[in-house]
Amino acid sequence: MSNAILVVGGGFAGLTAAIEAAELGHEVYLVEKRPWLGGRVAQLTKYFPKLCPPSCGLEIQFQRIRKNPAIKCFTMAQLVGLSGKKGDYTARVRLNPRHTAPHNVDFSLLASTLEGTAPSEFELGLGCRKALYKSMPFAWPARWVLDPATLSRSDAARVAGNKYLDIGEEAREIELNVGAIIVATGWQPYDMRNLANLGAGGIPNCISNMQMERLASPFGPTGGVIRRPTDGKTPTSVAFVQCAGSRDQNHLGYCSYICCMATFKQCLYLTEQNPAVQITVFYIDLRAPGRYVNVLEKVQALPNVRFIKGKVAEAQAADGNVRLLAEDAIAGRKLDLEFELAVLATGMQPSLADGNLPLPIPLDMDGFVAGGEEAGIFTAGCARMPLDVSRSAQSGTAAALKAAQTVKGR
Repeated sequence: MSNAILVVGGGFAGLTAAIEAAELGHEVYLVEKRPWLGGRVAQLTKYFPKLCPPSCGLEIQFQRIRKNPAIKCFTMAQLVGLSGKKGDYTARVRLNPRHTAPHNVDFSLLASTLEGTAPSEFELGLGCRKALYKSMPFAWPARWVLDPATLSRSDAARVAGNKYLDIGEEAREIELNVGAIIVATGWQPYDMRNLANLGAGGIPNCISNMQMERLASPFGPTGGVIRRPTDGKTPTSVAFVQCAGSRDQNHLGYCSYICCMATFKQCLYLTEQNPAVQITVFYIDLRAPGRYVNVLEKVQALPNVRFIKGKVAEAQAADGNVRLLAEDAIAGRKLDLEFELAVLATGMQPSLADGNLPLPIPLDMDGFVAGGEEAGIFTAGCARMPLDVSRSAQSGTAAALKAAQTVKGR
């Protein structure tokens, strides 16, 4: 029987769950598939409720993890097998190679000399990375990653023989004995390529709401200046298309909870950079729960923002701009409008929707976890339902308490 707890997922909910469980006196194993902790929050420009940058909350969590020897973190790691029962599980974890030394070597000079590039996963395709990279400015662990597949022939010669790099490193597997498991696998943006009527992600200057976060970030591909991806122009007219793929039986049949608030926040990003920018928000309903209604009212009061109740039927490319065919449900008319930039408010899709996690837990029809507590497996964050950052953290604390009670009462 084990007193240890396994946390799968190193986003905000997973970090909170791991820290809370460790501070209750349990050994915690934190497994994250990406090279760094922080999840989706790390990709945001600002997050609610305080509209502060992601470093504001994440760096505090990182410090708490660094100072707590009860937490063992495995990044670039995946849970690939599970056996046993509640109170006595054996988890099989694959550790994928990082190809860099286990201490914090600064490779920035070497990386700048490399030629090979690949689309940056962290920048959601809006920028490129080198074969040797560290995407997050405040990444933890503060280690670089080497991607041998991106090295050119001359790059390979540059890195050969470097004692802090190991191109030949291979994946390996370890086994962890744990008494309870917390699933905090988070969410992924709904794939724009599925939205045929909105250009299936192929219309220039038609981006997702998460891509807008990267454009607005001072650490993003444009240094925080919101520009069109195609020509670098600062847009003077921007449209937001709400519920892009959400509340639609052909895509995501539910409301993703955060999309409206993300749009209000991004209206403020745009207005702060250019008070003259003209913004149009096409919506079905507006959702601003609790105290967030103050943000909605602030945006509605802006003279450069107009709200149109009605669905966008189609998006088309128009000489570098984006043409939207939509309805104005209140005025009872069809609209044919052109914008320099369009932002699709794509919803949250649970990362477990692909069914790749080897856990004995049921998923609902949308891919959210729908049980598992009787087996000592608990869920935190957006693996259970769409949540904002604050409620994700609360769910992480709740999951930690349940897991602790399980291993203590075994």
